[in-house]
Amino acid sequence: MKFNNILSETSNNITTITINRPRKLNALNKETIQELHIAFKHAEENTNTKVIIITGSGEKAFVAGADISEFVDFSVSEAENLALEGQTLLFDFIAHLSTPVIAAINGFALGGGLELAMAAHFRVACDQAKMGLPEVSLGVIPGYGGTQRLPELVGKGRAMEMIMTAGMIDASTALNYGLVNHITTQEELLPLAQKIASKIIRNSSVAISSAIIAINAGYKDGQNGYEVEVSQFGKCFETADFHEGTTAFLEKRKANFKGE
Repeated sequence: MKFNNILSETSNNITTITINRPRKLNALNKETIQELHIAFKHAEENTNTKVIIITGSGEKAFVAGADISEFVDFSVSEAENLALEGQTLLFDFIAHLSTPVIAAINGFALGGGLELAMAAHFRVACDQAKMGLPEVSLGVIPGYGGTQRLPELVGKGRAMEMIMTAGMIDASTALNYGLVNHITTQEELLPLAQKIASKIIRNSSVAISSAIIAINAGYKDGQNGYEVEVSQFGKCFETADFHEGTTAFLEKRKANFKGE
């Protein structure tokens, strides 16, 4: 499918989605959010895709924020709809995909850009990356899940400071905070993400899907993560992958998972 603002390609069971608006520092507008939803949905439905990597084009920005010009004149109800639609269509959608999503942060990840990276299942960053939620400097707050996901990842106090100061942190600080899992050079960023993806691909995709469901349950109000874990653990026992994995272990051979 042809997109105006993103690129999507699949190779070796990895779908790489690249936000491609370099003149706008890959800022998110309504069309880009819609295209990202479609690309992620297609990748999720593609049986050849075992891992998704999301990144930005160029070396300056992953996503430098939202396209403010689109909503500067919105009413209260329009702003609420903007946030709700964005969370439903893209950010929550990504967080609950059964296919693992790695954000490869290649530069500035600010505002909606950091929120997009935080919606991924985990993050790697280049050593020149800068991250932050600067919304309060514009008289607004993060609206795509930033006030919820940032505390989950870095803790309440650090999240409060980052949001209240509207400041940026560098890659090494993000690593120290636990916001990103690894940092590397710009040149090695995608190879690192692909290396991690290749390790994921070796394992059972149905078990990974169950793990995502169980982990996410621990962060949902009204859900008992332990109970969800028990349920998902049990479901694994009826899968072909479980029988293949345990048989391969007992036979001292490499498992050949079918994702079934």
